[in-house]
Amino acid sequence: MEPFIHGFILAFGLILPLGVQNLFVFTQGAVQASLWHAMPAVVTAGICDTLLILAAVLGVSLVILSFAWLKMALLATGFVFLAYMGWVSWNSDPLNGQEFGAAGMTAGKQAMFAASVSLLNPHAILDTIGVIGTSSLQYTGNGKILFTLACILVSWVWFFGLAYAGRLLGNLDASGRWLSLLGKFSAVFIWGAAAYLGYGIVVGL
Repeated sequence: MEPFIHGFILAFGLILPLGVQNLFVFTQGAVQASLWHAMPAVVTAGICDTLLILAAVLGVSLVILSFAWLKMALLATGFVFLAYMGWVSWNSDPLNGQEFGAAGMTAGKQAMFAASVSLLNPHAILDTIGVIGTSSLQYTGNGKILFTLACILVSWVWFFGLAYAGRLLGNLDASGRWLSLLGKFSAVFIWGAAAYLGYGIVVGL
């Protein structure tokens, strides 16, 4: 059980800090009509994290990011997506019936945004490779499987928990005032993440 406990604690420490992915899942839980309607964001984020963890443990992601042009393409795509998502979040208005970060977002759009903030974040990918991928090297066979499963389990439970917490806020905030402020805060946070990627592009040129 030691590999499982190690993977659980490690993954929880990585996923706990506030990030664009966490913020998106939380707010979808808050603004959707029910928790069920936020499931596209939850499931997509869970699947993306599962793929990143598997890629890190198997060493695939390290090979992919060894290509400089591919890393730059990832940075540029991430910058565009995050800049647009920040604009959507800033202009949303729950007080007038416009859902934060969504404006009536369909399941498909939820999935697209969740995938973009999960897979187009080089910082998160490098963290996954550097921490989870490196830590997995000490295990083989069943130990590595338990370690990997623990990391994946943490992601899924965390995203469901975030959406549920967001739904509680949505139920308490009937006026939509706090959701409106959360939209503005999220936009600034998302633009900050976009600026970070933009800096990475400039430095890499």
